Amino acid sequence: MEKNTSNFQRYLKQFIKLLFGLVECFVHWLFSKIYRKDESKLPPIEDFILMDSASTLAMKIRTGKLTSEKVLESFIDRIKQVNPIINSVVATRFDEARKEAKSADEIIRTGLIPLEKLEKEKPFLGVPFTTKDCIPIKDLIHSSGLVHRRNNISEEDAKVVASLRNAGAIPLGLTNVSELCMWWESSNNVHGRSRNPYDFSRIVGGSSGGEGSCQAAALSAFGIGSDIGGSIRMPSFFNGVFGHKPSPLTVPNHGQYPQPITEEQNIFLGIGPMCRRAEDLTPILKVIANKSHLEMMRLDEPVDIQKVRFFYQESDTDSFLVSPVAQEIKDLFPKICIYLNKAHGIKASKVSFKSFGKSAPLWFANMKAPSGPKFKDQLANLDGTINPYVELLKWTLGMSQHTFVALATCLADKTGCKYGDSDHQKLVSMRNDLKNDILDLIGDDGVFIYPTHPTSAPYHNEPIFKPFNFSYTGIMNILGVPATHIPMGLDKNGLPIGVQVIAKPNNDRLCLAVAREFEKAFGGWEPPSTV
Repeated sequence: MEKNTSNFQRYLKQFIKLLFGLVECFVHWLFSKIYRKDESKLPPIEDFILMDSASTLAMKIRTGKLTSEKVLESFIDRIKQVNPIINSVVATRFDEARKEAKSADEIIRTGLIPLEKLEKEKPFLGVPFTTKDCIPIKDLIHSSGLVHRRNNISEEDAKVVASLRNAGAIPLGLTNVSELCMWWESSNNVHGRSRNPYDFSRIVGGSSGGEGSCQAAALSAFGIGSDIGGSIRMPSFFNGVFGHKPSPLTVPNHGQYPQPITEEQNIFLGIGPMCRRAEDLTPILKVIANKSHLEMMRLDEPVDIQKVRFFYQESDTDSFLVSPVAQEIKDLFPKICIYLNKAHGIKASKVSFKSFGKSAPLWFANMKAPSGPKFKDQLANLDGTINPYVELLKWTLGMSQHTFVALATCLADKTGCKYGDSDHQKLVSMRNDLKNDILDLIGDDGVFIYPTHPTSAPYHNEPIFKPFNFSYTGIMNILGVPATHIPMGLDKNGLPIGVQVIAKPNNDRLCLAVAREFEKAFGGWEPPSTV
């Protein structure tokens, strides 16, 4: 009897997977007809200032080869030219930034501070940056894409913004997010939808999607995102830029809204850099990291790639209701193996962790909280609550202030295991076992390479039909490891693809070194096509 039941469950699962695959194919075809590929292109990048890394711009400003005012105006002009098309930047402070750029140039002009001291204490003097609309910049909107917060103006900078200011960087504006940062397409009823610079019919990812498209289109020198389920790495993947989720608690989460409910969620959440050039990841991280973590991370310690052990896995093995990894993404792994072997004599080892097939259930279970506000309370800005059923009815009539995805997330709150029950304990234990197995494998000198996402950027709204695809990134948050997305070219549709690399906690330097190495080998960021 047990055997028959087991067979039935196996056949049922196979049938559902087949049905999901058919629905996914149909939905992708349907959305391709609804949206159609927008053949229009972004204006080309004609100002070479926009092509420089943030580190190079800082050096040129510091040594008088460029002025901060000139650099700032280049990015302001680019925002004015491109942002009406892709809607990535949702709030700006151009006038204030101009004053700060002038002050930076005055510091350089007077020569009162030696260059060596400037480089050490103000490593990004005069360089403009952006951050997402959930990490506050003083006197700008701090809505997190929630209509109830559309009039909320931040009274202070987030600590990460304050640290960058102290390093001389100039806040330029805020970028778009999903509603309350809980979805992987950046669209909300405050700022609207952001569009992918490589194909306007495609998503930019979320929740740092506006920042991802901002970096891809060269609207600021670098950006800051936050990541509790892949919100730095997925937008970096969809937009072909670098993004790093640091080791737990490396960067203060101060100012982030919504705030983590539990201490464990606070550990899962990471604020980190997003940029076009791999060389910027480390210096930005050094500025924004807690001083107590810098010594542990040893970011200045050189990394000899030839002494790094490489492991990889091409897919999650047997996930349920998650898209299969596209062949062009799978093909990246043999390319990586061939390069490592030819360039460094390294033989990368292929592994297979079956537990990755449970990534989505593991993420949802480990995100559970014993108490605290529910998502429906968050949607009311913690001032009461909403009735998701009433709001869904209003949504069908075009009267709700909330997105469909946010309301669906409210209903999903009631599903799955309950905090502390046997299923929850089982999934937490499975997470711990997987973490121990991976850390035992890579040790202090190894990295693990894994897909960032199973497909390139889908069409707008298409993620609704494959919501669990985020699990490729989300699993790394609950494992508590640093993870860096590395862009590795474009697929046959001209959309960015790439991989993520993880290491042991506080071994961020290994991830960042691999990012620099693969950028040299495979090209890194490719500007969106203009022809």
